[in-house]
Amino acid sequence: FLQKTLTAVKNWFTLFGWSKGQNPISVPYSLRRDVCKVQVTSSQEKVFKQNLGKDTKTVYDMLFHLSGQLLPGITSSQSLPLDPVERMLQLHWQHSTLLAFLKSQGACLSHVMPEFLLEPDDYKKWIKVQSELKVDVKNSDMFSNKHLFILEDSIFETMSKRAWTDVLLQVYKVFVLPRVSSCNITDLFSLESVQNMPRIKSEPLSSNIYSPYERTILTWLNKHYEKNRKTVWKDCQKGEVPPMRWIVNFDRDLLDGLVLAAQLAAYCPYLVATHFVRMYTNPRTPEQFLHNCLILVNAMHAVSLAIDIKV
Repeated sequence: FLQKTLTAVKNWFTLFGWSKGQNPISVPYSLRRDVCKVQVTSSQEKVFKQNLGKDTKTVYDMLFHLSGQLLPGITSSQSLPLDPVERMLQLHWQHSTLLAFLKSQGACLSHVMPEFLLEPDDYKKWIKVQSELKVDVKNSDMFSNKHLFILEDSIFETMSKRAWTDVLLQVYKVFVLPRVSSCNITDLFSLESVQNMPRIKSEPLSSNIYSPYERTILTWLNKHYEKNRKTVWKDCQKGEVPPMRWIVNFDRDLLDGLVLAAQLAAYCPYLVATHFVRMYTNPRTPEQFLHNCLILVNAMHAVSLAIDIKV
């Protein structure tokens, strides 16, 4: 499950997380690596700043594209100190600022520590520096409430991958999902065919699983499916018109491809004759489910909906 989630997150942010088109990412490697656009180098006691170019995109560029905001104290042309320890401390501060900013927007990231977002070598430097500080301030309560997690290399990599995945998921939750609008959903309730359908409540406290925005999407799926199922499959080659259904989740209720096909048909009705009439309206075997999903993906490709969905 976690690997599938990671793949979905990586694909979405690669395709839609950046300005000026796609930007392939790897979680956590490219996110940890691409942390600045200006590289500080030294030669014969002289310090130089080298611009890494416009192609270098950082997580701060992604946040600016999705939220329109820069992190406090961090500029788009941020550089890092030349000294390895100072560099690590600067990165730790930047990651702390990133997490604090996301939390202020409603992200749930209390379990993610800034050091988990560092490169493995920087994490080791952080542990060394903090261990020395703890020894130096035994009689001080400066670090008394701060837990120091010392992880082995393999465990750190697992923790870092999970931490960056959670950060991206929370970025999506606080900056992308709120774009969902419910202004047109009420218009669908006036249709006679959907008046007898159960309603999905949009109040914040009506679900401990889905946010109000996700429940708005579920409502949208329900309305379009009920509105279009009789039209899309009235001349179906592999079954009768599918029955009414109540769509309450984003996994099991979408497995047969019919709900998503109804959404596509609402906006691209010409796909009905070329694709959707060949779908099984009551699939029972894995082969029939696969058949439907292949048709759905081919329909997406036909309208250039390139979102890298795998069947």
